[in-house]
Amino acid sequence: MSCLASCCVSLTCGLCTSVASGITKRSARIGYCGLFGVSLIVSWILREFAQPVLKHLSWINTSDNLSKEWYQMQAVLRVSLGNFLFFAILAVIMIGIKYQNDKRDFFHHEGWIVKIVIWTVLIILMFFLPNAVISVYGVVSKFGAGLFLLVQVLMLLDATHSWNDSWVAKDDQKWYLALLAVSISCYIGAFTFSGLLFIWFNPSGQDCGLNVFFLVMTIILAFSFGIIALHPKVNGSLLPASVISMYCAYVCYTGLSSEPRDYVCNGLHNKSKVVSTSTLILGMLTTVLSVLYSALRAGSSTTFLSPPSSPRAGVHKPLLEGDELESGKGKNETENKPVTYSYMFFHLIFALASMYSAMLLSGWTSDSENPQLIDVGWTSVWVRICTEWVTAGLYVWSLIAPLILPDREFY
Repeated sequence: MSCLASCCVSLTCGLCTSVASGITKRSARIGYCGLFGVSLIVSWILREFAQPVLKHLSWINTSDNLSKEWYQMQAVLRVSLGNFLFFAILAVIMIGIKYQNDKRDFFHHEGWIVKIVIWTVLIILMFFLPNAVISVYGVVSKFGAGLFLLVQVLMLLDATHSWNDSWVAKDDQKWYLALLAVSISCYIGAFTFSGLLFIWFNPSGQDCGLNVFFLVMTIILAFSFGIIALHPKVNGSLLPASVISMYCAYVCYTGLSSEPRDYVCNGLHNKSKVVSTSTLILGMLTTVLSVLYSALRAGSSTTFLSPPSSPRAGVHKPLLEGDELESGKGKNETENKPVTYSYMFFHLIFALASMYSAMLLSGWTSDSENPQLIDVGWTSVWVRICTEWVTAGLYVWSLIAPLILPDREFY
């Protein structure tokens, strides 16, 4: 086991060193996304295989009655804490950076080998902390993960509105037809999927009022989105409404599939491990895409990641424009050029995502009847359902806010 771990560490260090040397030539944002992706892989590997090692650490193994699930949770939370501290420290360092000639700009774009070493050391040090510290972090992570879900929803809303605006701006009939086709397809997908959920999570002969309530609310919200978006007084469109409807149906599914396996209304209990694994993969994929989107979207004028001093404010620019501008290596390197996005908020997104990934892998630190199942339990159910409702509320607010507050600018 120790030999395998040593080989993995050696290969990882060699790979990271070779990658780090080339990151500065490209977008630094991609480098941070890659580092975050590595942290997810490390978390999963340690969750599955670190129990024998943790049992031999006296400051972690403080009782003979500790379950396998407890050790899995410890491994995930400790990696998450190290990852969180790394990005949180960077976020604090980046507070107040407005111009590229700020000396702290170097810490964001350069020194990748040093940063990878610091990241590795932080994660290793977390395994020397007492259990009490990790328990406190586990509680705090629930709130941080909830905040990340909120940011994830905001990113989704920003993406759907930008998608719609970009196609409408082409002012061509074929693009209007494409908008209509995609919108109808998304709505058909949302309602079809909701119908399947009724079959899976409302078995005949069982009283499943709670599941039925969740599903009926999802369908009502989907209809409401379309009605409100197409109202003459609302400056809305069917495309964002259909995409949000499909997303709400997916979130409802993740919530219902997280119900305990002994719950009679969970029709997927016979495929529990498959469902748990698929939910984990989809959840991780959603997390990575959200973080990646926020990183790439950081330079856009339509997102709240761009500071007011940014030269992109009020102007639409490509997401990956200007690697030289980002790395601070333009013609006039000493010129007082504004930064293209908020470095502090950028790293804060990754810190919150670290907390969310820990909750996803540990089932929101709740007890489960089977340690092989991931993200299962009533805590996970209500987190997902509340996320769906918050998504719906924010989307509706984005449509009606200009009517309620006409003197304020929302776009």
